[in-house]
This record gives sequence, C-alpha cells and structure tokens, in this order.
Amino acid sequence: MATKVLQSYFYWQTLFRDSREFVRNCDKCQRAKNLPRNHEMRQQKILEIELFDVWGIDFMGPFPPTYSNTYILVAVDYVSKWVKTMALPTNDTKVVMSFLQRHIFSRFGIPMTLFSDRGSHFCNRQLDSLLQRYGVRHMVATPYHP
Repeated sequence: MATKVLQSYFYWQTLFRDSREFVRNCDKCQRAKNLPRNHEMRQQKILEIELFDVWGIDFMGPFPPTYSNTYILVAVDYVSKWVKTMALPTNDTKVVMSFLQRHIFSRFGIPMTLFSDRGSHFCNRQLDSLLQRYGVRHMVATPYHP
C-alpha cells in the first residue's frame, strides 16, 4: 500500500506506520494474507555434488509397440544431466534391476543416491535389497513434487 502511495508522489512522515496499521485493521486484508506454511512438507537438500553420485529414474509409456518395446526407462544424472535411456517391453522390477546393474553401476560406478517415484517397479523388496547391497540410498519423490 505504501508503495502505491509513493508512486502517486505522496509522502508523509508516518506513511509506512500508517499503512501497516491500516492493513492490520482491515478485515479483507487479513483474510487475504498468506497463510502459515506449517502443513507443507520440508524439502530435503541434496548434498552430493560429484558426477554420477545422484541419479533420477523413471518410466515413460506405454507407447505403441516398436520391436515389441512399449516403455522407455530414463535415468538422468542430477549433476551432469547425462541421460541414459533404454526401450523395454515391460516396466517391472527385473528390467529396472538389470538396467541399473548393466548400464549405470558398471559404466558410471555405484551412485550414492537414486531418486524415483513411488511406482511398484521402484518401491519393492527386490530393488531395495539390490540398492542396500551396493550401499545406494533410495529416495522416493513425493507425489506431484519430483
């Protein structure tokens, strides 16, 4: 409010104090003010900064079959933005585990962290066991906030 008054080339000594008091006593202003954000989830910071230490993984599809493949598994390194993709006939845990071992772990080394969504092909005992064996921390993104 004080900014609008100043832009109109008006000024008085207690302009900001008066504006603050006006807004504090205005019912409409109080209803429109920002609500506390206590209900929101805290964001976790990613501390790893080395190349190929943090990967995000997700499936795309299903697409119309091409050479019997209907899905694309996409892995992205968070630091270098390097993308590794593979066309696959299914989107199950076995292909995820095979992809990680053959195309990520063997080529880029064992990452510290793997991010995924909550798909059943990523959140299961077999993949958790594999990641635990290699010492990879599995972080699961919250819905609608990857």
